[in-house]
Amino acid sequence: MANIRVETTQNVDIQYEVASIGDRILATLLDYLFFLAYSVLILIFLALENGYGKNTWVVITVCSLPILLYDLCCEVFFQGKSFGKMIMNIKVVKLDGTQANFGAYLIRWLLRIIDMRLFSGVVALVAVLINGKGQRIGDMAAGTTVIKLKQKVHLRDTILNKIAPDYTLVFPQVSRLSDSDIAIIKDVMKVCLRTNNYEAVEKLALKTKETMGVTVNMPHVQFLATVVQDYTYYGSQNQ
Repeated sequence: MANIRVETTQNVDIQYEVASIGDRILATLLDYLFFLAYSVLILIFLALENGYGKNTWVVITVCSLPILLYDLCCEVFFQGKSFGKMIMNIKVVKLDGTQANFGAYLIRWLLRIIDMRLFSGVVALVAVLINGKGQRIGDMAAGTTVIKLKQKVHLRDTILNKIAPDYTLVFPQVSRLSDSDIAIIKDVMKVCLRTNNYEAVEKLALKTKETMGVTVNMPHVQFLATVVQDYTYYGSQNQ
């Protein structure tokens, strides 16, 4: 599958892997299982209530709204993920890797009728295969795609460990960094170490040193991990 390139605010390029067709199909099937479970519960409810008499179709229509609005509401409230996508660890993003907005989610939802409902999803499948960027018709119109989220990698997980009680601050200059800087460092480290993109790690380390105003001869991964630990310690001491 293709990758999409994202440039962070620290001018570091990272790449995200576009979700495979298999991942997207499985996510959709999982969503359908939620639909099925919900429908069964509604039918049981109606049976217990004797169908609400003449108002049966009104009740059925109202109860069908969550299924109709499912994809739109999930992507809006869960930042590009339905429950199926959560399980498959994939999400909807803008083509440049940034967070999609409501307008993009709405376009994807409106065009889902063409993509997914007509010919049982064949239109979406053909569009994704031809497009090369993991985009169905709704994605093309909205400028979005679906990417794989971060996966487990042993080395990168070390930068997220809690600091030891006897931890000693190494770089007091971390006070010059912000929460968003640290969030970017963590994010880039996770992606780059998973993809072995050490060039991006080096670029990020050099940019971080420049921002902090430090000169140190330390391996880039170790330096960035230390910065994250220092910032965590610094924050805990200044609350």
